[in-house]
Amino acid sequence: MTLVEITIPQPGDPRGGELHGVLGIPEGSGPHVPLVVVHEVFGIDDAMRDHLERLVGLGYAVLMPNLFSRGGARRCLVATFRALRSGSGAAFDDIEAARRLLIERDDTGDSVGVVGFCMGGGFALLLAGTGGYGAASVNYGMLPADLDDALDGACPIVGSFGGRDRTLPAAAASMEAALDARGIDHDVVEYPEAGHAFLNERAAGPALVRVMMRPMMGSGHRPVEAADAWGRIDRFFQRHLGERVGR
Repeated sequence: MTLVEITIPQPGDPRGGELHGVLGIPEGSGPHVPLVVVHEVFGIDDAMRDHLERLVGLGYAVLMPNLFSRGGARRCLVATFRALRSGSGAAFDDIEAARRLLIERDDTGDSVGVVGFCMGGGFALLLAGTGGYGAASVNYGMLPADLDDALDGACPIVGSFGGRDRTLPAAAASMEAALDARGIDHDVVEYPEAGHAFLNERAAGPALVRVMMRPMMGSGHRPVEAADAWGRIDRFFQRHLGERVGR
């Protein structure tokens, strides 16, 4: 399996510079189920590449746009979180460009999913309500202040949270209640002994930041919970996006 660095076209984008991303396509002619994957706050690091490789190994065609392409994480982080809070902005344009590139390929299907981790999980939740996706996977993503409005007309959502993540108190329960009220198909689980980023097999971000945030986030890989969450995501996507070729 090979992940490749690509440039994602954005005709007419006034910002200048290039949008980069990481693409992974399974073997075979397809059509493969396409997934846009949105990275966490530390950008496209080894932990995120691990997730891409896992998804490609499961038979999905994946593309992770680098939301920090134009200036790096330090320069872009404020603007990216501003977009996340407002529900619009350059980050959403970048993700949409990735979605278009995926579905325009000859070896992908028409129904695309979105997967997000941490910051990316917040984007995945908002994107679920845009109409461009057949299913969304929200992994310990922040909930918007207007959760009810964000979920109106949303696609099916599979969500995974950690009970030890004090930065997202009652997030799973709040999301499940809102989805129940709207009759949106969902699978939301809070794992009591897991914390933030429990899907990451490798530590992400600067060591000092990890040490400082551990009491609040309870971060750390949880193999049993991670395996269960990945299984739920895969089954949910198969149900809503179609069977993977050759599986």
